[in-house]
Parts: sequence; structure tokens; C-alpha cells
Amino acid sequence: MNRFTFLSATLVLAVAFLYLNIAPHEWLSLVLKRLSTKELAADLIVKNAVIFTSDASMPVADSMAIQNGRILRVGNYSSLQDLVGGGTKELNVEGKVLVPGFIDSHVHLIYGGLQMGRVELRGVHQKEEFARRVKEAVGNVKQGSWVLGGGWNNDMWGGELPTASWLDDFTADNPVWLTRMDGHMGLANSLALKLTGINNSSNDPNGGTIVKSTHGEPTGLLIDAAMKLVLPWIPEVSVDERREAFLRASNLALTRGVTTVVDFGRYFPGASVEHSWEDLSDVYQWVDSSGKMIIRVCLFFPMETWSQLLELIKKTGRALSDWIYLGGVKAFADGSLGSNSAFFFEPYADEPHNYGLQVTDPESLFNMTAASDKFGLQVAIHAIGDRANEMVLDMYRSVALTNGMRDRRFRIEHAQHLAPGMAARFGEQGVVASVQPDHLLDDADSAAKKLGVDRAQQGSYLFHSLLASNARLALGSDWPVANINPVRSIKTAIKRIPPGWKNAWMSSECLSLNDALIAHTISAAYACFLDNELGSISPGKLADFVILSTSTLDDLAEGSVTVEATYVAGRQAYP
Repeated sequence: MNRFTFLSATLVLAVAFLYLNIAPHEWLSLVLKRLSTKELAADLIVKNAVIFTSDASMPVADSMAIQNGRILRVGNYSSLQDLVGGGTKELNVEGKVLVPGFIDSHVHLIYGGLQMGRVELRGVHQKEEFARRVKEAVGNVKQGSWVLGGGWNNDMWGGELPTASWLDDFTADNPVWLTRMDGHMGLANSLALKLTGINNSSNDPNGGTIVKSTHGEPTGLLIDAAMKLVLPWIPEVSVDERREAFLRASNLALTRGVTTVVDFGRYFPGASVEHSWEDLSDVYQWVDSSGKMIIRVCLFFPMETWSQLLELIKKTGRALSDWIYLGGVKAFADGSLGSNSAFFFEPYADEPHNYGLQVTDPESLFNMTAASDKFGLQVAIHAIGDRANEMVLDMYRSVALTNGMRDRRFRIEHAQHLAPGMAARFGEQGVVASVQPDHLLDDADSAAKKLGVDRAQQGSYLFHSLLASNARLALGSDWPVANINPVRSIKTAIKRIPPGWKNAWMSSECLSLNDALIAHTISAAYACFLDNELGSISPGKLADFVILSTSTLDDLAEGSVTVEATYVAGRQAYP
């Protein structure tokens, strides 16, 4: 309590006691009331809203009070009147829906910001347009400079994989590297292959594939760990470029109502494990110390560096500030469906001898997981194929038995394809399923071709089954693999209708609106140990919230909703 506030209140009321003949108990009551009003006066009262709180103790409300960036009280407008002080402002939402700030449970923030300034191949439907965009980019750079880009999806033009020959006629003087939308495959032109020494005699690295023609010549495509043959040759991105990319990405997030992201960094198969640590010091901490942070980030680091993260947490704790949280460690069990490198029990229908890839050696993965967990670090492992998911679940069970019971919140990132009975294990073992609904929009047509109709229809994106098993579901985007857009993600989770389809892909796996909202807010916060600070409109929590363009929650299920305003710590951050 402020000493000046106490003395001034006491002095004024003592005078009243002496000269107005107020009884001692009434005098004491007045002192306490004055102090209470002074100390609890809200900075901002938000009223006339349809508030979805994500808090089971009070699911809906129409008003809330905010002080010093945190929620003071939630309820109806009349219940907040004792919190009004001389400096209290009011925000009339005029009957619009208000939800907690969305938490995107899986992004690559700086990488996505960098991609915004590179060759954008997302949404390209034709080989000719693919080539045209790259040719245009080549015309805008100096001879010898690398041309970088990504986002392509060969399923958009019928499935044919691109090759270096698509680009060589107009890229003779510039090396080119273009990542597939999932980040598990990339295309190099012939000059890039030559510079990096990839040729007919090059062997596949562990956990990766150099795609070759029937004549044994590299086509330019590199899958998962094979990408490390090219990535070290690409010039490092400057610190200024990374800072600009972070701010660009943060501003985009705010326009979509995202106030917190779980960031897995610039860490992909074949990429340097140092990137995440360089970005922590060069970007996140610099931006924070400069007072320029506008969204909150929970950072995960490559599992190979678990001891480095442990030492940092010992020194600083998990919260570096109200903006930066140290989450845990991440590793890869397999690749992706689109790159035919997700690890399955049965072979790919379009590649009968291919079961996918184990990107990380299983013994090494187990040892790193056990060591990370033993010292209290949260572990997240990428697994897409059914065999990869079972392998990780088995590993988590063994590690938990070895290291003993505790609140560990193991995560599986993606959990896209599960064998029968596997969804139940998530709930039984307390494993968080960190899933990305919009991926099913991209996979719907190709899954049947790659897996066969029966497998695609029985085990893909089992959102409802996971919830029914009492698993925690955390929604995200995997941006820039898919767009960062929770409103669309929620619609996808509810409807599951891919482009060009009339009906849902596995309607039995559709989520309710309530479940989808919970999975993008409080469950997403739980999934990264931030549920005491974020994820719901609850007293004591940080005042991050979003105002939507509708007065009816049901409109969210139709996707006909936009973000009107985003508030972080009670201050308007967008627009």
C-alpha cells in the first residue's frame, strides 16, 4: 500500500472524526473504504460486450475491469461500479463478442516474417506460375545472389514434383532454394546443387533423402535432413533483417487477434540448432529491452541444446519478462505427409516401398527426452505418421515411468495420423495434442492418394476422438506453413470442409464451437504452462483480449467474422 495514500486518507478522515463527531468504528470503515477505492480503481472498464471468458467458473459476462495491464474483476456492469475512480476510462463494445487473446500453439515467427519478403509460392496452381514468380525475383537481385522463397505445394497442380529443370533456363547466374510449404522438402536449382557439391555420387544422409532421377541424377529436391547439404551455403540473415521480420510477423499476428505465440523458431530438419539461440539474444531480448514487444512469445529450443536451456532457466526462471517465456525443447520424430517422409506402419500408396523417415535416431531421441524431462524441461516432439506417433507415445510412457510422476505436459506436435486406439493414449498418458486444423484443408485431397482411402478416412486429424479421450487439445497454425488465422482455424475445426468439398472430411471428428475456442485459448495456455497468466478472461490474468465483428458467437462457426480490435495488457495494439 502506498504510504502517502494511507497518510492522506487518515489525515482527512481524522479531521472528520474530530470536527464532525463521527464514531470511531464509522471512521475506521470510511478509512478502509477510501483506501480500497483508491487502490482498486480500474484503469479501464470494458462494458456492453458478449464475453466468452474460457473460464468454467464464469463462462460468460458482459463487462470487466482492468488495472495495470491485468484483469481486476469480471461480471456485469453494475458489479464493477465500486471500481470506478477519477482516472477510470470506459470502453463500450456495443454488444460485440469479446474473447481472450488467441494463442497460436505452433509458429515459426521469424522464419515466417522472413518469408513475407521472399518469393511467395503459396497458392500457386500451375507450373508456369511457379516459374514466373521465380523468374521475376531473379530479375530483382544481383548476379550471384541467392534467390530464396517457399510455400509451394505440388498437390495444387496435380502432384508432380518440381525439379531444377523448371528453373535452370533463367537462373544460370543465381543459386535458388525454395522450400515446400511444410518445411520438410526444398528445391535447389542446378547452380545451387553445383555450389554445394551434390551430384550423382552423393549419398543420402541419415534421416534425409536426395531425390534422384531414374538415371541417378539429383532432381534438385532434398527431403528433411538432406536439406542440411544446402542450408549452410545460404548466407546468414542479418540481425536487422531478423528484427524487421519479427516485428512484421508480430504486427500480422495482432491483425488476426493473436496475442501470444508458441514459437519453435527457425529450427527445421537440416537447419542449425544455433539459430534459436541467436534469435533469443539478437532479436527477442533486444526488442524487449527496446520496449518494442507487441505480442507475447513462448520459446522452444532444439532438444540437442537442452542443457543450455536448463542453465538459462536456472539463472532467470521461465519468465524473462511479461513478454518472453522459456517454454521447453523440441525434436523431430519424422517428416511430413506432403513430402512422403511422415513415418507410417504401412507404406505409401503412391510409393509402395516407402514407409517414411525417422528424422532423428530413436536411441538419441529417447536419451535427449529422458535427460530433458529429468531436469524438469517441457518436451515437444514433432510426429505426423501413425508409427511416429506411437513411437513418441511409447517413449513418453517409458520416460515418465523412469523419471517419476510430475506435471510434465508432454506435447506431440501435429499428431495428424493415428492408428486405431492411439487417440485414447493421449488422454491416458496426459499428452497434449498440439494440432493445426488448417493443415487438413491442404491434405484432404492428397491423403487418399498417399495413404489410400480407408487409412485417410479412419485415422486423420482425430480432433474429437482426442478430446473424448480427455486429452488436452491446443490449436495452432504452424505459420508460415499455413496462415496465422485463428478465426479460420476455428471454422475449420468445426466444419472440416476442404476447398471444393461439399461435406466434411470425417464429420465425426468435428469440434463444437466451445471446444474449438477453448483449444485456442485456455487449453493452449495450459499446453505451455501459461494458464495461470493467460488464456481466459479471469481476475488476476493479463488483460489480453480480442473484439470481433459480430454480436453472436455462432457466427464464428461460419467464418464470417473479422477481428475489429486486439488488446494486449489492456492497451489497444490493433488497429
